[in-house]
Amino acid sequence: MKKISEKLFVNVVCNVVIALLIVSVFVISFSGDITSVFGYDYEKAIYRGDETKNNVSVMINVYWGTEYIDSMLETLKEHDVKATFFIGGSWAAKNEDVLVKIAEAGHEIGSHGYYHKDHAKLDFDGNYNEIYVTHKLIKQILGVDMDLFAPPSGSFSKTTLKVASQLKYRTIMWSKDTIDWRDKDTQLIVKRATSNVKNGELVLMHPTKNTADALGTILKFYIENGFKVVPVGENITNE
Repeated sequence: MKKISEKLFVNVVCNVVIALLIVSVFVISFSGDITSVFGYDYEKAIYRGDETKNNVSVMINVYWGTEYIDSMLETLKEHDVKATFFIGGSWAAKNEDVLVKIAEAGHEIGSHGYYHKDHAKLDFDGNYNEIYVTHKLIKQILGVDMDLFAPPSGSFSKTTLKVASQLKYRTIMWSKDTIDWRDKDTQLIVKRATSNVKNGELVLMHPTKNTADALGTILKFYIENGFKVVPVGENITNE
């Protein structure tokens, strides 16, 4: 597919400036009562899904590792399960075709911010810009409105949660971390993903060679032990 042009990116950024002005008026007018307006509790991030159901979710954060995504998609297809891919905006702008392939395979798409910044250190405008620009960019590519945001490195502040809520996003953390970005050990990744698994697990991973090698074993374990692998959005609902 045609790559996102510089002109499109400039248009998106211009829209952000306009949106920030609107949001500033909104915040002043409603005195921060965002929870009642949107129905989300911005004081809390989500660390686990519905514990009454035997669901688990594989959440794959993507800023790099493009060369391993095809292998992971094939493994997910072989086991007939859907994952949630949290996409970095800067990655999406350079890898539009791969993003489309992920979405066309039926996987859920969430936001991972634009430049992998430390959201805990960003002010209101900085948080807003990261989430909003990524939202607009991915909507231009896929035509979908994301509503899940995974802050890079799991770093966020109350301001991050407020901004995410204003943009109708739920902030997603994890209950299990494979730490695959650091430890390039397939068996260790499997162990971290499969030890003491409970209902509602949100299992964090990234597209790495060792994770791609481990994924089939992880999915097989979940399925053989009676767990259903579902996207994060399905896991965190009470319906």
